[in-house]
Amino acid sequence: MNKAAEANYRKRMVRVLEHIARHPDDDLGLDTLADVAAFSKFHFHRQFRAYFGLSLHRFVRLSRVRQAALSLGLRADMSVTEISLSAGFQSPDAFARAFREEFGCTPSAFRKAPDWFAWHAAIAPHDNVRKLTAMGQYKQEDVSIIELDEIPILVMPHDGPAQTLPQTVARFISWRKAARFSPDRSRTFTLYHGDPDCDGVPTCIELACSAPATIVADEGMAKAIIPAGRYARLLVRGPHDDLEHPANWLYEEWLPASGEELRDFPLLCERSRIGPQYEPHEMLTELLLPLA
Repeated sequence: MNKAAEANYRKRMVRVLEHIARHPDDDLGLDTLADVAAFSKFHFHRQFRAYFGLSLHRFVRLSRVRQAALSLGLRADMSVTEISLSAGFQSPDAFARAFREEFGCTPSAFRKAPDWFAWHAAIAPHDNVRKLTAMGQYKQEDVSIIELDEIPILVMPHDGPAQTLPQTVARFISWRKAARFSPDRSRTFTLYHGDPDCDGVPTCIELACSAPATIVADEGMAKAIIPAGRYARLLVRGPHDDLEHPANWLYEEWLPASGEELRDFPLLCERSRIGPQYEPHEMLTELLLPLA
């Protein structure tokens, strides 16, 4: 297969993954997804398994229970039934069966005591598929250079294993609600102070929102500043829970080709569209790389 044909094949496969992510509650059967990829329905299920090492049916189910588990842990405003339907399951019973088969517990039990280590292990086949296609999704022209003014922020640090980050996210959401710093009133950021080490423990991730510089930080929070300056911005559309792959693309491909130098400040992102008013495919994250 020549490079042009290989790139086209990859593009068609990525199109299917993006369709699944953006339309979890739509018909994601073989006929529909074969049409999205522009492949024959008689062969596409084998092509998908051969390319990704995972069956199409299993990937769709993992994608749905992955989203549902996040909602169970982070969306206290949604009932289990609402979460099951928004994730694309035809009934709560079908959702409960699939959830138990993947995670070994009921959705209600997971909501009461989320086991995020088990969650990471169960969804690994899904995330491995995403890794196989991540590097081919972006182009140099997708990155723009912008200027930011100084932004005062309040931060909540997460210093534990990456698998427990959703617990910190849940605490951050609860704090924002109590402090009345909702996403429609203050900007939402995440700062990445290091890469996970071999044991999967981040040096530090900070969850943050913009706040007046004069405000007093609550217990468990800290005041900080996002400095003014130049930033390389990559827009990431869709669900925003996994930015590892676009971030790696920035470092591995965009930065060496750009001729730019980095500033002594961590990688960060702004969650431009976040909250229950947005469907997963409507979400928007701005990945920001500080430049000298």
